[in-house]
Amino acid sequence: MDGEPLLPTALRTFIDATNAGDSDAFVAAFTEDAVLDDWGRVFRGHAGIADWNRTDNIGVGSQFEVVGLERTADPHRLVATLRVTGGGYNGTGPITFEFRGDRIARVEIAPA
Repeated sequence: MDGEPLLPTALRTFIDATNAGDSDAFVAAFTEDAVLDDWGRVFRGHAGIADWNRTDNIGVGSQFEVVGLERTADPHRLVATLRVTGGGYNGTGPITFEFRGDRIARVEIAPA
């Protein structure tokens, strides 16, 4: 990931943990009350994030590559365009991240 724009620590952990297959680090990147909305399927808290991770992310061998980063007017929110490969979804699209402190509070994965 050399040469990528400076990523918030929690987003870097989200990507690095996925690429390394480290489920514990992946879940730890989120707040206790985090929400992950994957095309309308909503997962809540660490247990929900772990479930999504198992069925849609590390559990299917996903790998992430950042191809774009868009800051928003809200300093706690950004949109990362990720290229996803692996045994599940494969493609490139925007993912909206909201942060609280040094953790991810909300992720929204929606059609581009």
